[in-house]
Amino acid sequence: MTLDRARWDTGMTYDAFKATMTRNQDRFSENEARVALDPETVRTFKSLPKGLRVLVLAEDWCGDVVANLPILGRLAKEVPTLDVRIFYRDQNPDLIARWLNQGKYQSIPVFVFLDQDFRELGHWIERPASVTARRAQERKKIFAAHPEFGAPDAPVDQLPEDVRVRLQADLQQMRENMVPFANAEVQRELRELVSRVAV
Repeated sequence: MTLDRARWDTGMTYDAFKATMTRNQDRFSENEARVALDPETVRTFKSLPKGLRVLVLAEDWCGDVVANLPILGRLAKEVPTLDVRIFYRDQNPDLIARWLNQGKYQSIPVFVFLDQDFRELGHWIERPASVTARRAQERKKIFAAHPEFGAPDAPVDQLPEDVRVRLQADLQQMRENMVPFANAEVQRELRELVSRVAV
């Protein structure tokens, strides 16, 4: 598969992707509004000697896309030398096949940083490992504090309705509480990635 100008131009801009969302548009907008860009992240991207293209693979039903793509979108608005194009994962199997998580999972979002000649400089997939680990720790605490929720790996749909609703509310609140940490970690990883590869 060659990624060239013709293929690049078929990708959507960030604003076009937002406009075509059929799911989670409100959550996406809320997440975008509360992104606090770290000044160091903005400085790092603005100090790059050349502009970067960022190919994104995404779908609007994906929670990690809804959480993390707004960070890149806000960053691109602050750093005009970032040229972002978004491609739907499910309509571009050749692209997702190049950037599988751990070589086997079609995790999204995928952010692929390219030079002006479409050569890959580095890529980032789904979410930081630190966020996954922190979520797992917080999830264990919730289950430990509420024996009525059962085992963490038991099917949720087998819980009584009222218990399931409380569990889902607690898990949602945990994710909400983690947003500042998660957003900071995404920015840290993107900063580190471009600092390593930018020429």
